[in-house]
Amino acid sequence: MLLTKPRADRVVLYNISWQQFEKLLADLGESRAARFAYDNGTLEIMTPLPEHEYYKETIGISIQDIAEVLEQDYESLGSTTWKREIEKAGVEPDNCFYFQNESKIRGKLQFNLEQDPPPDLALEIDVTSKSLSRFPIYARLGVPEIWCYDSGELKIYQRSGKEYIEVQNSSIFPTLPIQEIPGLIEQNRNYGRISLRKAVRAWAREKSGEL
Repeated sequence: MLLTKPRADRVVLYNISWQQFEKLLADLGESRAARFAYDNGTLEIMTPLPEHEYYKETIGISIQDIAEVLEQDYESLGSTTWKREIEKAGVEPDNCFYFQNESKIRGKLQFNLEQDPPPDLALEIDVTSKSLSRFPIYARLGVPEIWCYDSGELKIYQRSGKEYIEVQNSSIFPTLPIQEIPGLIEQNRNYGRISLRKAVRAWAREKSGEL
């Protein structure tokens, strides 16, 4: 038997109505550490641990650094709760971003997916396998692209109908080899946050021809 260190705490609840899901969100508020994912009656509650949060922050900041190097307007909305009652779907990503639709939501602080576009990009950190697949949830919410980090690999998935397919090039940064970002992080992890950010920015300039 292979034992691995636990890297996240979670509980999965079944037969949870939409009203119960909404009440839990309201009762626990926005200051909680736990993250929710809801799929048609199944609710996963996960409390992330430090490794998960490190890669969430590091990759999220890298996305922002790249956007600024390329002078692309964006909005980062972290682990906002995205939900659609009609689809019985709700999720709190590790991070999420607007790029293509940034101008449509610029300045907004409240969102309704019945009226507003969903984030253009969701980031999921899978340092430990999640019990509840996020892909069907994101598909019903209409999120076009997901980046998934797991065990040193960053994979890109794009929505195709009700499913996601893995692709090599991101619609957000189509000229950049996004899969190289984890390697940059590992090469610079022991040199501190400032050195890492400088390395990511230099990489973005080199790969995009902005030198």
